[in-house]
Amino acid sequence: MSDPTIQRHDTAEELAESVAAALLQRLERAQAAGEVPQIGLTGGTIADHVHQAIARLSPGSSVDWSRVVVWWGDERFVAPDSPDRNASQARAAFLDDVGVDPANVHEMPSTADSASVDDGAEAYSHTMREHGAGAFEVLMLGVGPDGHIASLFPGDAALDVDDRIAVGITDSPKPPPERVTLTFAALNHAKAVWFLVSGDGKAEAVAQALGGADVHEIPATGVVGEDETVWFLDEAAASRL
Repeated sequence: MSDPTIQRHDTAEELAESVAAALLQRLERAQAAGEVPQIGLTGGTIADHVHQAIARLSPGSSVDWSRVVVWWGDERFVAPDSPDRNASQARAAFLDDVGVDPANVHEMPSTADSASVDDGAEAYSHTMREHGAGAFEVLMLGVGPDGHIASLFPGDAALDVDDRIAVGITDSPKPPPERVTLTFAALNHAKAVWFLVSGDGKAEAVAQALGGADVHEIPATGVVGEDETVWFLDEAAASRL
């Protein structure tokens, strides 16, 4: 497993451009080697900036998006057309425009797909077992002010689940309360893990994570890439390092 490295950028916009460019380069290399790369997406404000940058930069790259498999690290268990869904955000920002194969886009279940959040987690686990092939080429994760990643929150029992791909969360401290999230067992199956963090409200969590805090207090410490672990930070998020 890799040691973390830090990339600092003056602004969130520069951070987003850097992440998008790095992603496209990594996908180009993987496809040139004959691979069909799989990526894990996240949600949130900085992720939306990244997605928009991907849409802007993709026409200048050689990435064949029909040969990219798309997953999510977590999702709000809400109606399929809810703007709160991470998938809705990603579709609007870039997925609907870059030529992905719909069969390769694996959204987490909504309330229209599964009777309960636990059923949704089991369904997504099944989908990953059926269609996941090897590690994520790149897994992108946001980090909350409390140090959470995906929907793995400090002190939650889900942090200790090691025998399932995904679990249902019913009491998220951040609304909405019901979510489906990948577990550490699944998140730690990535060649590259990229943390995308912007804003001074995240600075303390970043400092604690990079300082080796306990995973039950700062869950972001619990995910490491096989080849690389990169913290993409703007100056505000890096202000306590």
